[in-house]
Amino acid sequence: MDNFRITGNRKLSGTIEVSGAKNAILPVMAACLLAPGKSVLRNVPNLIDLKTMSHLLRVIGARIDHNGSTMSIDAKDICFNEAPYELVSKMRASIYVLGPLLARLKEARVSFPGGCAIGTRPVDLHLKALEALGAQISIDHGYIHAKADKLTGADIYFEKSSVGATINTLMAAVLASGQTRLLNAAMEPEVDQTIDILVKMGAKIEGKGTTTLIITGVDDLFPVEMTMIADRIEAGTFLVAGALSTEPVTVKNLRPEHLGSALDKLREAGCELLIGEHEITIHPPSEIKPFNLITLPYPGFPTDLQAQFMVLATLAKGMSFIEDTIFPDRFMHVAELNRLQAEIRLDRNIATVRGVGKLSGAEVMATDLRASAALVLAGIIAEGETVVSRIYHIDRGYDRIEEKLNGIGAMIRRENG
Repeated sequence: MDNFRITGNRKLSGTIEVSGAKNAILPVMAACLLAPGKSVLRNVPNLIDLKTMSHLLRVIGARIDHNGSTMSIDAKDICFNEAPYELVSKMRASIYVLGPLLARLKEARVSFPGGCAIGTRPVDLHLKALEALGAQISIDHGYIHAKADKLTGADIYFEKSSVGATINTLMAAVLASGQTRLLNAAMEPEVDQTIDILVKMGAKIEGKGTTTLIITGVDDLFPVEMTMIADRIEAGTFLVAGALSTEPVTVKNLRPEHLGSALDKLREAGCELLIGEHEITIHPPSEIKPFNLITLPYPGFPTDLQAQFMVLATLAKGMSFIEDTIFPDRFMHVAELNRLQAEIRLDRNIATVRGVGKLSGAEVMATDLRASAALVLAGIIAEGETVVSRIYHIDRGYDRIEEKLNGIGAMIRRENG
């Protein structure tokens, strides 16, 4: 099992580039199942999660070719309607094939999803929405079995804002007869990207960027080409790296409009930001100020940046408070950061972070994707050496993170376990 050996107390400076957005590409890959023929996606990074999804789509019958940053998906001959446990258990985003398979093949059998251990993430909102469209849903031996000879539009209200449920329902509704209205729909950029490709394929969707989406069903869709948006979570991770340094860092190939709440917190911490069309230069403060943050659905602060900003809070001069309302159990990185001599106290879903003058290197273990990124950031600034184990988590969502960070002054060595 690979690990990172990090030489700490590094000063970062220079330019670092952001890859395509994993959390947008995964549902878009599933959306390609709706259109017989070859679709082409650009700005696609090399990530374990994308390899897992590619394998799943091949099992279903699609032909996948990922060459460099370009991926082609030929869904002409898909015929198998089952997503098996051995693949779905590795990655929660596998649930995205449920809606497209139901819409195109009239039946789907999908194992309950797995992924990072960051708390309970039920799929009941997905199933209720598909039932409202006319699907018959049953649960059998750990599998979701959905069947519908004909999907029919309906008004669907999501009790809780859910990116996954919004996207899955969208992908089923575009081929349903009549009109579907999604109320309290998620507004994340990853939802917008899915809407963009569906509309380009010939779907009729109104309300992008709002909590009400109106879908008028069409008879069929056709394959397209599309460039994927930049990964706002990777961008936020690199901006935190810049905030932890003493010299300016420029993060390129990003969408500043997708980072509003994170940029507000960086300013609150004392950072100066120079924002361009597709890049941000961050000037770190001479003294990090404490801040409070609460994770919320977009455009609120993203839960996927909670752990990284906690690292920033460990060096602030004063007390910071961090509350996660999205995944209340997403705090397994607290114990690992405390091993680096951070002072963090956890009370249910609120972390109280008392800033310390410095962190000290130690052996730590990654527990999920974003926690692993936080531990890498902490290791870069800690005194001495830090070893981060179980880095397969980070390879799920960051393409060559050690190479990118080494390019701006970090010293991270990947070791084979």
